[in-house]
Amino acid sequence: MAKETKRLIANNKKARFDYFIEDTYEAGIALHGTEVKSLRMGKCSVKESFIRLEKGEVYIYNMHISPYEKGNIFNKDPLRVRKLLLHKQEINKLSGQIMQKGYTIVPLEVYFKGDLVKLSIGLAKGKKLYDKRQDIAKKDQRREAEKNFKVKNL
Repeated sequence: MAKETKRLIANNKKARFDYFIEDTYEAGIALHGTEVKSLRMGKCSVKESFIRLEKGEVYIYNMHISPYEKGNIFNKDPLRVRKLLLHKQEINKLSGQIMQKGYTIVPLEVYFKGDLVKLSIGLAKGKKLYDKRQDIAKKDQRREAEKNFKVKNL
């Protein structure tokens, strides 16, 4: 079998800034035909989206998939609620962990794995303001070190 490639469609950088990602899962998304065609063109956003567990099933809200130009009557609502496809034991594990105080599930990235559309979701714990400041300080230090390294090696 050929090696399956991972082609990124959308990334949620804000999630990694606002949360500590404890664990990640790969989920499928229940989509309609024109939504897949729109995703192939890269028209997707997960910045404002969030994930909820309801009655033993996982759903993603506010994931924006732009309508397909040639889809006419077959296009669905761009912000409709979509079901995520996970194994039952993964859903049970997630539901047990989000019962703990401070944990939530956030979408990290949407990508093609072979011909299938996958969503990487993360079990996350919210960061405090001082944690975000520390991340910014570390990023600035790393950037400064790289800049100094380039200057010395010229």
